[in-house]
Amino acid sequence: MLSDKLKQAIRQAYKAIGENLTHFNPRKQQTLLIAEIAKTLAGEYSKERKIITIEAGTGTGKSLAYSLGAIPLALSRDKKVCISTATVALQEQLVDKDLPFLKKYAGLDFDFTLAKGRQRYVCRQKLTQAVTTSSSDEPAQAGFTFAEKPDAKDIETLNKMHKALLDGSWLGDIDSWESHLPNHIWHQVQSDKHSCLKNLSEHNHCPFHKARETMDQAHVLVVNHSLLLADLELGGGKILSPPEDTFYIIDEAHHLPKVTRDFSSASITLKGSIEWLTKLRDTGDKMAKLIKSKNAISPALKLGDDCQDLLVEMQKVHDFIQANASVYFLESDTPPQRNKFSTNSKNDEQIYRFENGIIPQTLRNWAEDLQNLSKKSLSHLNKLYNGLIEAVKDGDTQMYVAEPLLAEAGFMLQRLENLQALWFMYAKSDSDKGAPMARWLEKITNKRQDYLLSASPIEVGFTLENMLWSQCEGAVLCSATLRALNSFDHFRFQAGLQKNDGSQYQQVDSPFDYQNNSQLVIASMDNEASAPDFTDEIIAKLPKYLKQGNASLVLFSSYWQMNKVAQTLREELKLEIMVQGELSRQQIISQHKKRCDDNIESIIFGTQSFSEGLDLPGDYLNNLIITKLPFSVPTSPVEQAQAEYITAKGGNPFMTLSVPDTSKKLVQACGRLLRNEMDEGVITLLDKRVVTKRYGKQLLDSLPPFCRVFEK
Repeated sequence: MLSDKLKQAIRQAYKAIGENLTHFNPRKQQTLLIAEIAKTLAGEYSKERKIITIEAGTGTGKSLAYSLGAIPLALSRDKKVCISTATVALQEQLVDKDLPFLKKYAGLDFDFTLAKGRQRYVCRQKLTQAVTTSSSDEPAQAGFTFAEKPDAKDIETLNKMHKALLDGSWLGDIDSWESHLPNHIWHQVQSDKHSCLKNLSEHNHCPFHKARETMDQAHVLVVNHSLLLADLELGGGKILSPPEDTFYIIDEAHHLPKVTRDFSSASITLKGSIEWLTKLRDTGDKMAKLIKSKNAISPALKLGDDCQDLLVEMQKVHDFIQANASVYFLESDTPPQRNKFSTNSKNDEQIYRFENGIIPQTLRNWAEDLQNLSKKSLSHLNKLYNGLIEAVKDGDTQMYVAEPLLAEAGFMLQRLENLQALWFMYAKSDSDKGAPMARWLEKITNKRQDYLLSASPIEVGFTLENMLWSQCEGAVLCSATLRALNSFDHFRFQAGLQKNDGSQYQQVDSPFDYQNNSQLVIASMDNEASAPDFTDEIIAKLPKYLKQGNASLVLFSSYWQMNKVAQTLREELKLEIMVQGELSRQQIISQHKKRCDDNIESIIFGTQSFSEGLDLPGDYLNNLIITKLPFSVPTSPVEQAQAEYITAKGGNPFMTLSVPDTSKKLVQACGRLLRNEMDEGVITLLDKRVVTKRYGKQLLDSLPPFCRVFEK
């Protein structure tokens, strides 16, 4: 329960914020969110399931709402708040603007920090060695060699990094470095979990470990979804705070299911894996020699034996796929009759997806053997790795000699973990109660021919339930677009949430006056969006709609169509158009704003990525044109497998997946127009399917209450 004292603290904080925020208007939507979040996390609705899912429209002030709803409660109960976002832009807004303002004016005493993955930080020891190695005429220091010989400019950069790290002007993270760092340099000096260890004296001053200390002391952590999932996969509490001591705020929550699915997948190349496996035995032998203990002999010998067996089994898999290549991969000039999913991309890669996730029994048998062998190899290598660390601690082996082997073993451990994960997914029996795994092959013919084997779960709701919802102290999921067709059901299923288990659901409308400030024009079009003449009709009619405002954003569903329309309008009407892909996103926004400030007409052409996260308030956007409903054809093997599974259950993948997904994307796209309460403008939709198809009314009814105009 929320105590009266805590309620008063939240009210006082909100009042103080209002007194110090310019043009602040108390919003009933915002106060409702604060109250609902606080009550849910306090256990007033359910003591076991303190989870609330919120769709909050643009302008509701959800970041302030969840901060005030969660932080005072967390402080009073000695819990942490972990705010996870999908985009860097929102992270920066929280860390640079929202949280500092809250801390300064709300009367709340809390510390916050932006938590990043280890690979975003430099390893101080590696950087010191790199500088020493690159500036010396002597042979490379034992323990450090460059994968790619640094040139004079690289050496200068390394020295600048080293100096800045030592004098404190750089905190050691790649994001705060003044300029772009080449990958081949950064990979040599970045922190890694296998050699940059705090309990080794040479590393306890590394930036990552200092950042971890800051994280341990902070009351509020800001992370991205990938780092959150990395921690949860390790069991939680290994990188971030333990789930049972944490209130999670999942902002931009509509991205979470896909990020989780990507995180749960695995891929290996056959020839590539065979190559590194041939080196694994040698790595084990070198580690055993350095450890100088009889305890290292047995795991080194067992690792050698298991490596040999792994290589034999992997070669069998390679030969099997090679022998069946004519069945799995069609020639580019052969019509795809034998295979539901086979494509040729610009890199001449071909894909074969196993229907219903069912792989040949022969391959399944090898997968079981490979899963067991990779698991045993992991165990042996971990014993050697831990033994070498102990040898360094005990002074039996010098750190500079052990370090390269620890790093090498670290890479091998990561590869073995991935190898085991892939073969586990190929070997496991799919449950009749849930969706099967998506399993597929790719033939890669870039520099040399190889085969990529991949697997991914289709549904990840159970993963999120097991790792997060059932483990955490409480959670708030929020976004401007969580509902599809005015229902939470689609997202609830994707995210593994339940309807009647105590979890709360709240939809809060935007405070904007859509009826009076905006129009949604359904254009009168002769052609369906799929018709061959549709692009020519866009070219003919677009100039008329561009005259509706002087700051226009035109959204397309394909690059081909966007470029064709832009080229024609530039040639025939001499229109000045900024087109996505010709300039960076930041350059387009900057030039667009300058033109608007100078009262010059400005037109942006963009695709789907410009329909989310693009903030053009006020006079920077008053004319939004959507050429086509944002339907996406399931082209990835996972999407195809999901559609196949729904069909097998007697469902309709178009209505179950495509229409709800399009609904959310259309809401996001229309959300570009009004960003503040005083904004005005027009949205024009050039796709007649919202009128001619039975799902059209559902799509329109899921949009904010714009003043609708149907052209005749």
